[in-house]
Amino acid sequence: MRIDAIVFDCRDAAPLARFWGAALGWGVAPYDEAELDRLARKGVYDPEDDPSVMLEPPEDSDLPVIFFTEVSEDRAGKNRVHLDLAADHDHEAEIERLEALGARLRNWVEEDGQIWAVMHDPEGNEFCVMPPTR
Repeated sequence: MRIDAIVFDCRDAAPLARFWGAALGWGVAPYDEAELDRLARKGVYDPEDDPSVMLEPPEDSDLPVIFFTEVSEDRAGKNRVHLDLAADHDHEAEIERLEALGARLRNWVEEDGQIWAVMHDPEGNEFCVMPPTR
């Protein structure tokens, strides 16, 4: 068994996919003719209106893709699964970069001598930013 995809339910797939793409340095999957035809058959003529946008990890990784899929229900309460991101270098600079992309810092957590940030993406999904491992 392996993870094929991680899926975020959301209100607006394209902007949230762009946020996470910028945060992770991943790219939105290209819209080739076959994909544009598939969307047109569903009445979607602009990729910005695509209700399910896929982010692709770097080519040389075995990481799963991430989908952002629009749902009509509002998120209720704390998300049950979240991503923990590890800063490569400067923890605080990484948090500032994510804030500039549209994330919000919720709070800092200190546990067992380690400090990390709990943040929200532009739709309020929680994620953590861990300091670099030494």
